[in-house]
Amino acid sequence: MKKHNYSAGPCILPQEVFEKSAQAILNFNNSDLSILEISHRSKDFVVVMEEARALALELLGLEGKGYQALFLAGGASLEFLMVPYNLMKVDGKAAYLDTGTWANNAIKEAKSFGETLVVGTSKEQNYNHIPKGFSLPENASYFHCTSNNTIFGTQMKSFPETNVPIVCDMSSDIFSRTLDFSKFDLIYAGAQKNMGPAGTTLVVVKEDILGKSGRTIPSMLDYEKHIKAESMYNTPPVFPIYASLLTLQWLKNLGGIAAIEKINNAKAELIYSEIDRNPLFKGTATVEDRSTMNATFLLNDECHAPIFDKMWKEAGISGIPGHRSVGGYRASMYNALPLESVQVLVDVMKKLEKVVTL
Repeated sequence: MKKHNYSAGPCILPQEVFEKSAQAILNFNNSDLSILEISHRSKDFVVVMEEARALALELLGLEGKGYQALFLAGGASLEFLMVPYNLMKVDGKAAYLDTGTWANNAIKEAKSFGETLVVGTSKEQNYNHIPKGFSLPENASYFHCTSNNTIFGTQMKSFPETNVPIVCDMSSDIFSRTLDFSKFDLIYAGAQKNMGPAGTTLVVVKEDILGKSGRTIPSMLDYEKHIKAESMYNTPPVFPIYASLLTLQWLKNLGGIAAIEKINNAKAELIYSEIDRNPLFKGTATVEDRSTMNATFLLNDECHAPIFDKMWKEAGISGIPGHRSVGGYRASMYNALPLESVQVLVDVMKKLEKVVTL
């Protein structure tokens, strides 16, 4: 029996993606070659790359709006560096919102390129909420934010109205909810949450914001060079891109982002209702900023941890211990996690309550 996979990343993917990927490893497109060994310049893979890039824009509603989609390597962590390299003007400044570990890592990289203004932070409150009421300097090269924070279980529900270009790290909630994605000038996301296996990163960038930094950019870090080379400036991560394409096709066939958003909201409502109802548990994130992707919670009494841990393991649940830096529990409910898996966890939480109160 397949486990109920709550891993924060690499994470659960649709079963049909595993099956089609497995077949492609043995024999891709009836070529008698594996997807792992074909040339990235072959006709078969060029079609994969072209479709993956086009489908990403289609699902985000950005077709024909001046955006390019790239599949790059290096994870979101490399984008922490590539963003300021490409967008922060020489002697310029950039504005950052500090909402957690990954946002903080992005800030550290940006400081090497120029003045990096932290316009808001929730660090003193252990990142339990999204800062509000911050203002952006009009002369900033860009504003950078992280839409969802996996470790602390918070999510931005709105984004600033500004003329400053908005850059967003959407690694952990890309394709999970409807937004006006045209408000963003650059979006990046590691594949290993909602899109595919680890090994590739989606970058969606509005072309007219590029080429204005005044910097000499190393070729491998230059978005314009990757666009010109149609995301094949060097050998791309072939298999992760193929698996990402399969996941995007699955999402489109499901009804797109609007359809998965309804399912994700139902999953979040189910788990948070139990966290709030059950006297043995408490959530860690401010209610208004709770993530639909990562529900973080604690036991009110740690003495119940051994029996709770035994119960969820026996129920076939995997991956719910919280991040090593914060402890507690984290239910990562990415797109491919079925509602039924959330119900299994809720049932375990209810069972624990009955056992403890006997």
